Amino acid sequence: MTLTSFYPVICARRVAESRAFYTEHFGFEVTFEADWYVSLRRPESPHYELALLDHTHETLPAAYRHPVRGLILNFEVADVDAEYERLVVQAGLKLELPLRSEEFGQRHFIVAAPDDVLIDVITPIPPSESFASQYAAP
Repeated sequence: MTLTSFYPVICARRVAESRAFYTEHFGFEVTFEADWYVSLRRPESPHYELALLDHTHETLPAAYRHPVRGLILNFEVADVDAEYERLVVQAGLKLELPLRSEEFGQRHFIVAAPDDVLIDVITPIPPSESFASQYAAP
């Protein structure tokens, strides 16, 4: 298989609200928009993509027409502390997990997006000795 693109599609209850969230807070731009589907892309390279689909739309098989549950999107950033300041302190996004450093090699925090999607904002840090051996060699 030659993969030409890969992106998650969130089955959303509130497509317009989710669109606003990802464009306002995470820098996505709209590349296609209908009332039931929005395609988003980051403008800089690499062009990360994300799509939002009304969970009741007929393009989904009937047995799967449910809103998303149990989804976490990881956003790795250069400076998680600056993003915490921007997103939580200044923009007032709802904090679900406070900013902290983890022994497994992440400094991160989690906020809630519309439709109960969790956004984990992460900066990799050196893992503790007990976790370092669990990483694959680069």
